[in-house]
Amino acid sequence: MQNETEMRFPVWRRILPAAILAAVFIAAGFALDPVVTRWVLDANHGHWSAKPAVLFLSRFGDWPELMVLGAAGFLAARALRSVRWQRLFLSAMIASTLAGVVVNASRLTTGRTRPRAAAEQGWYGPRHGEKWLVGEADFNSFPSGHTATAFGFAGVFLFAAPEWGAFALAMAGGIALSRILLGAHHPSDVSVAAVLSLALAWAVWEYLGRRGRLDIGTAVKALKR
Repeated sequence: MQNETEMRFPVWRRILPAAILAAVFIAAGFALDPVVTRWVLDANHGHWSAKPAVLFLSRFGDWPELMVLGAAGFLAARALRSVRWQRLFLSAMIASTLAGVVVNASRLTTGRTRPRAAAEQGWYGPRHGEKWLVGEADFNSFPSGHTATAFGFAGVFLFAAPEWGAFALAMAGGIALSRILLGAHHPSDVSVAAVLSLALAWAVWEYLGRRGRLDIGTAVKALKR
């Protein structure tokens, strides 16, 4: 049976506003692409940012570091016997990984040039002329992999523990911003990755974490029988 909240607010009424907001956010990203590129270059005298804080966020805001953070959080929650936080950290790790897989598989085929690439800016697809661009870093800009993994991880906290979610989202936003300032990604690369990752994070928490389907303790006990 549907609970009272679901009866009063059908799924489409809850999803539609989020979908509209996501579409506006993505459209804004594309509109801001040339504006932000000029602003960053002007602010850095014709160069991309090389500030230590920007480099730090970009270096340590990728998937491997997020998995270390998630594993440490899970082990701490397990030591404290907090089943909810164990599920939360596991969900965050799963959402981050799924977002990274989906986005990285996509960006290998779009052929979009990075802002800092020497080649003429454009969308070249997986092959340009006689050359395959799959795996060519300068042509793998869209969407942003760093943004995807960061927002996938932070999104679970946003939906499951809003009091921590704001901080997690701010950190993910910092990672995404660092990629723009370094000339690694356009704002639209970031906006699309963020929206996709938040949707995946919501699905992972809603259908796995919140419903108790991620319980390492139960799984281990079952294996011992």
